[in-house]
Amino acid sequence: MNIEEITAQITDMVIEYAPKFALAIITLVVGMWVIKRLMKWVEPKINKSTKDETLGIFLSSIFGTLLKVMLLLSVASMFGIDTTSFIAIFGALMVGIGMALNESIGHIVSGVMLMIFKPFKVGDLVIIGGGQTTGTVDAINAFNTILATLDNKRIIIANGNVTGNDITNISGQGIVGVELTYGIAYSADMEKAKNIIKSVGDECPYVLNDPIQGVVVANLGDSSVDLATRPFCKSEHYWDTMFYMQENVKKQFDENGINIPFPNMEVHMINKN
Repeated sequence: MNIEEITAQITDMVIEYAPKFALAIITLVVGMWVIKRLMKWVEPKINKSTKDETLGIFLSSIFGTLLKVMLLLSVASMFGIDTTSFIAIFGALMVGIGMALNESIGHIVSGVMLMIFKPFKVGDLVIIGGGQTTGTVDAINAFNTILATLDNKRIIIANGNVTGNDITNISGQGIVGVELTYGIAYSADMEKAKNIIKSVGDECPYVLNDPIQGVVVANLGDSSVDLATRPFCKSEHYWDTMFYMQENVKKQFDENGINIPFPNMEVHMINKN
C-alpha cells in the first residue's frame, strides 16, 4: 500500500466520520446544557413532591445520572453503534465493574439506607465518628454525604463511612443541651460562681426557659472545682449559645474576682551534698 492509497483512505474516513463526530460533539455539549437547565427546574419539583429536602436531593442526583447515561447512549448511536448490543455489553461491563468496585456500590447502598432510616436530614448539625467530624448536613448524594463546617469548609464523606461510624444528631430533637464546664479555684466563692453562671444563662437570648438551666459541682479536680451546666436552646443556636456563655461567664468571673486556676507543678531541688 503506497502513500496515495493511505492518504485516500484517511480522506475517505474523515469525510465519512467528521460530520458524525461534529454532530456528536454538538449533541453532547447541547445535551449537557439541557440536562443542567432541566435539573434546575426538576429539583424543586422533586423536593416539593417528596416533602423531604434530603430525599429530594438524593433522587435528583440519581435522576441526573440517568439522564447523562441516556445522552451518552444517544451520542454513541450517532457513530452507528448498535445501542441494543451496546446496552447488553454495557450491562455486562457494569457487572464486572460492580464486582471490582464493590466498595463504591456499598456507598450507594449506604446512601439508600440513609434515605430509609433517616438518621439525619439536610440542615441537621451532626457529629460523625465519635467527634472526629462535626458539621451541618449540606447534601446526601448517591455516593457521599457533604457537611458544611462552622469555618465554611465542605467535608465530603463516603456514605459507607457515615453508616459505618457512630452518628450523633445534635439537631435531632429540635432542641439541644449545650454541655459546659467551668473550673474555679478551691478558694473561690462557689455559690457566687454558680449564681454567675446561672445569671449569664438567664440573660442569653438563645437559652430556653424550659428545661430550666441548673449548675452543679461535676468534679473535684487536682487544682479546680468543676462546675457544670447544660442550658438548652434550639438546634440552630447551638454554637451561638456556646460562644455567648463562654465569653460572658469569663467576663463575669473576672469582674467578681472568681479565679480560673491552671495546673501547677512543684519542683523540689535535692542537694546531694
